[in-house]
Amino acid sequence: MHHRLSTRRALVAIIAAAVAWGTGGPTGALLTQQGLTPLAVSFWRLASAALWLILARLLTRRTPVRPLVAAGSVRHVLSGLGLAVCQLGYFTAIPRVGVGTATVIALGAAPILVAVAARERLTPALFVAVAGLGLLSATAGTTSLTGIAAAVASAAGYTLTTLLNRNTPDPVTAALLGFAVGAAFLAPFAALPATLTGWLLIAYFGLVPTAFAYTLFYTGLKTLKASTAATIALLEPVVAAAIGILAFHERLTTPALVGAAILLAAIAAQSRGARN
Repeated sequence: MHHRLSTRRALVAIIAAAVAWGTGGPTGALLTQQGLTPLAVSFWRLASAALWLILARLLTRRTPVRPLVAAGSVRHVLSGLGLAVCQLGYFTAIPRVGVGTATVIALGAAPILVAVAARERLTPALFVAVAGLGLLSATAGTTSLTGIAAAVASAAGYTLTTLLNRNTPDPVTAALLGFAVGAAFLAPFAALPATLTGWLLIAYFGLVPTAFAYTLFYTGLKTLKASTAATIALLEPVVAAAIGILAFHERLTTPALVGAAILLAAIAAQSRGARN
């Protein structure tokens, strides 16, 4: 997609990306049950996504990659580094501070960092969304400066790849190059799945929550402010929580349910603000 979407369509693209991202957590959990470490899962997520986008480029007969690489090689390397750091930081933080704290810091700090780095206004809806995320993700965790630093690094990696891919002329190729570089950084953690189920999960992980989601996200970034897109993308943990309830019979606490409602309201407010 080389054209700029209308605001409404850009919002739909970001929302669809967030919904697709929301299926990534449960898929990653199933892959760890297949015996892969979280970092090996991260490698296969990016590597398989790159393969899917190579296939997409072949089917759509897009222009050769080489001129695009030459025109922005540093940007693509940094974008891939951001993707790798986002994954490494998050999975490093989880065993040190817990899933809830890692999620709040990594996902919650990202839209704030994006807004500051892009010199965009910090809206009330953004802060309300982060507060809702805090309630939704609240779990008992431990205090670890290393874990907190890793979660902040994850947010910084997400911020970097978001800012570098604003207004990219070819979101498919930008995502492909970022995934390829990110997979190269994570290659030392690679391990082969032992079952066909593991390979099928990897194929899905690369296609829907990664290749499809990031391409839509980068497409929406061509129209929306980076901070708006990052705030709306906080729909991801709500989707993941809903899947946990429906597929894994998990239960949310009352504060978590309140947090989800607050988060959804804040995302709706941010979306309305983008249309005005």
